[in-house]
Amino acid sequence: MELIFLGTGGGRVNLIKQVRGTGGFRINSRSANIHVDPGPGALLHSIKNRQDPLELDCVIVTHNHTDHVNDAGVMIEGMTRYSLKKRGIVIGSAITINGSEDRDRGLTRWHQSKASEVYAAKFGEKKKFATEKGSFDIEIFGLKHDEPSTFGFKLTIDNVVVGYITDTELMEDLGKNFSGCDVLIINCIKPEHDEYEGHLKTEDVIEIVKEAKPKTCVISHMGIKMLRAGPNLEAERIEKGSGIRTVAAKDGMKLVF
Repeated sequence: MELIFLGTGGGRVNLIKQVRGTGGFRINSRSANIHVDPGPGALLHSIKNRQDPLELDCVIVTHNHTDHVNDAGVMIEGMTRYSLKKRGIVIGSAITINGSEDRDRGLTRWHQSKASEVYAAKFGEKKKFATEKGSFDIEIFGLKHDEPSTFGFKLTIDNVVVGYITDTELMEDLGKNFSGCDVLIINCIKPEHDEYEGHLKTEDVIEIVKEAKPKTCVISHMGIKMLRAGPNLEAERIEKGSGIRTVAAKDGMKLVF
């Protein structure tokens, strides 16, 4: 199994400036190829990194914000072979899939209709999904962000457990919920506390990782302040504070498990 990071930047300023890409990441394994949070540039960076959208089996969108959902429709068009073959799985936050009273859905009904299966993630639920090549299991965890249906997950595929904590504030039991991961990807947007809520800082990640105890932690989705502080230095802080191997993701980086 391999992880390919197609965009490791986060936050509104980076979204527009594109200091780091915002294409999310891809999980490639024997049983499925999965694109997670395909924000702006996901298609371009997929092609640049030789990650064929036609070979996707699943698209996951953790919440309905532009930097996580923007390119999801076009990735679904790739997964469904130019929208000509009904296939693949779409997993999204409830608002991404269905919208709400005050928010439009992030994925059009037309794009959703092209997939074989569409799942609006429910907090606390565990599900198994079958693909053309095998299967994977996913466990959904509710997070605290200004998109109320935002979720993180633990995904088990081909005997590897991948955890992903997307944008969130620090929550009780977050580390406990994400225990048992071979790799835990955490969106760490800033090095220190600031006035903007809904995102994790370096000290939060240390607290989570100390409890979760993954084999490897990867920080991604880094904002301008994080990039100025130095992602590698912040990863060293996390590793020193938690005792867990920690890697700062870079655009185009590949990890093999």
